[in-house]
Amino acid sequence: VQLQASGGGLVQAGNSLRLACAASGRTGSRPVMGWFRQAPGKEREFVAYVTWSGSSSYYANSVKGRFTISRDNAKNTIYLQMNSLKPEDTAVYYCAAGPHIATVSRIYDYWGQGTLVTVSS
Repeated sequence: VQLQASGGGLVQAGNSLRLACAASGRTGSRPVMGWFRQAPGKEREFVAYVTWSGSSSYYANSVKGRFTISRDNAKNTIYLQMNSLKPEDTAVYYCAAGPHIATVSRIYDYWGQGTLVTVSS
């Protein structure tokens, strides 16, 4: 499975940004797609996951109500719509594919290259 993340950039606090992650290869072998982020000097943390079937999605408390994860099966692409962005959302965002639902990064065995999101105050 190959993953290509895009959509990062510099935005002001309160604004929105949408990330995309295009998947290719044997995506059927990895039914769960997740977003993680890593801020400078901090460990990678879970943001959200969704299943390709659409049967399940889940968010970290820190983003619940502001971020929405979705998928377009026809395009093999998942999205992360980020609204009401805060400076503490600044991080490199990674998409990942895994064999089952999980919020821990070690379960996900395919990773995209990351896209930088910077939120200015």
